[in-house]
Amino acid sequence: MIPTIQTLILLLIVIASVAVAETRLRIPSAILLMLTGVILALIPGLPTVELAPELVLLLVLPPIIYSSAVAMSWREFRFNLRPISLLALGCVAFTTVATAAAAHWVLGLPWPVGFVLGAIVSPPDAVAPLSVARRMQLPRRILVVLEGEGLANDATALVLYRFAVAAVSAGMFSLSEAATVFAAIVAGELVWGIGVGWLMLHLRRWVRDPRIEITLSILTPFLAYWPPEHLGGSGVLATVTAGLYISWNGLHLISAATRLQGIFFWDFLIYLVEGMVFLTTGLQARTLIARIGQYPSSELAISAAVISAVVIVARFIWVFPAVYLPRWLSRRIRRRDPAPPWQHAFVLSFTGVRGIVSLAAALAIPFVTATGAPFPGRELILFLTFSVILVTLVGQGLMLPSV
Repeated sequence: MIPTIQTLILLLIVIASVAVAETRLRIPSAILLMLTGVILALIPGLPTVELAPELVLLLVLPPIIYSSAVAMSWREFRFNLRPISLLALGCVAFTTVATAAAAHWVLGLPWPVGFVLGAIVSPPDAVAPLSVARRMQLPRRILVVLEGEGLANDATALVLYRFAVAAVSAGMFSLSEAATVFAAIVAGELVWGIGVGWLMLHLRRWVRDPRIEITLSILTPFLAYWPPEHLGGSGVLATVTAGLYISWNGLHLISAATRLQGIFFWDFLIYLVEGMVFLTTGLQARTLIARIGQYPSSELAISAAVISAVVIVARFIWVFPAVYLPRWLSRRIRRRDPAPPWQHAFVLSFTGVRGIVSLAAALAIPFVTATGAPFPGRELILFLTFSVILVTLVGQGLMLPSV
């Protein structure tokens, strides 16, 4: 217990130090924390910090998603629902298929294992690209689309991930059954999220005490996330729905004093959580390198380069048609929403930074299949996931301001 507390305090010291360095170096804290974590992980003698996937998926992800959903304008989300859906659903599915094809044809992985890798690396992170993009004073709409995509793409990717892992474990897959289950999950999580949002808003209206209301706001994302997660869904869509419902209706039901205190509290909480997330992601480097020792270094480098390139290029291939094709096909869309300059589409394509959800999903891959055999390619998937996160976060993140 004491070593755990000491490690936590040391992590907080590192986060504070990086925050000070950020003001001098003009580099986003997400990138600095990730690089700092990698450097610390490679120093001999320092304690190993292993990231438990359930900690990320059950404790870290819900409040991050919920806070972003509550902070988002429902009017802006609804106006940009078409581009957000094309990215959160279409781009994630397209990237999953493209990565699976590359993993199968270039790396020689079985198709089901390739789809596991594809589902893991397909969703851009909900936090990292915004932390970089906000410093660039990009157009408001690009930020809204990126934030909306980050809210919903994890739901799509995690459901695809569970289908792919089940296919590898059981050795069989039914597309019609998967489509039916996916539709049921989406419908169920939408209803559950609205119900949780309605319940929590009315409880907060009844108590009328800022301290109790903020406590209820802390409980809201977990109440929205955990039951669907336990029942086989992802929980992400329910959490997003609850947050958007509260964002839409909370203005009339939550007092100004409570909203002000809540903004300060959640801003500080998410700052610490995100700092821990990026730092501990980098700290996984030592563990992942130790697990991948049986593969030749040249093979690992080529595999990482191929998958990273496919993930980056696939987003470009999807985004440009998704931005312009609907306007070419529909006069109504052209009149209502004129086409943006190509530079906007390029920036939107270049912000596909991967993050903690991808790493947590990779770590959550079971060690054995339903037959008791080792899960094929598990360590390689872990290494490739970390490589994609490092390349996209550091590489694209540092290059984005000059794009």
